[in-house]
Amino acid sequence: MSEWLVLAVAIAAACAVVILITFVRDRRAPDDEDPSDTPDVIEYMTMWIGVVYAIVLGLAIAGVWEARGVAQDHVSNEAHALHEISERVRVYPPDVRDRIRDDVNAYVGHVVKTEWQEMADNGQVTKRGDQLLQRIRVDVTDYEPTTDFQAQAYQPLLDQVTAADQARTARADSTGPTMPGVVWFGLIAGAMITVGMIFALQIRRTPRELILAGLFSTLIAFLLFLIWDFDAPYSRGITATADPFLTLFPGVGR
Repeated sequence: MSEWLVLAVAIAAACAVVILITFVRDRRAPDDEDPSDTPDVIEYMTMWIGVVYAIVLGLAIAGVWEARGVAQDHVSNEAHALHEISERVRVYPPDVRDRIRDDVNAYVGHVVKTEWQEMADNGQVTKRGDQLLQRIRVDVTDYEPTTDFQAQAYQPLLDQVTAADQARTARADSTGPTMPGVVWFGLIAGAMITVGMIFALQIRRTPRELILAGLFSTLIAFLLFLIWDFDAPYSRGITATADPFLTLFPGVGR
């Protein structure tokens, strides 16, 4: 199911529930009911419930957006570390240099062409990617420098391998949803309570009130959809992209 279809269904369902309950409540209301006679305490509670829920929604949206930004930083850090490895090995003998660069390109190509889709579909990295990164580590650590210039480059290369490994681990940890289930329970329950308070104010079937109630429910449905859409940084909505890899290794995307 596409994201736009999910949004359309959520909005339609929210509006339908509001309209349906309004009609049912209006038909069952006693003839002498006065819709304008709403206790002040209910109006006060409705106002504060709306304010509190708006704060919760804002914090949730900020949280998933920040998680998306952090996920993109992991990708950028990994790509830059691998690029540094590829560049710094120029001081090594040609056969060693070319072998390391080929292994780096093979790893980046696997991440861009295969692993990225695996993260989007199943929320995990691949074993093949682990193996290719391990091959880079072996290439770098097993070479014994023969000159002072190569020895000076050896430790920084090890540091970049470690940085790439750490960034990959962080990327793997951020492939799944960022919002815990208990938070989703609170968001959905809060939406039901907030919308339900509309009926505590004895809403009538006038076009103006129905339109306002529908718009209010649509807004809440849209904000919940926005949180859900950003909740998986690599698979939905405005996702973290592999652009840092493609920028620093332009040949792997071909």
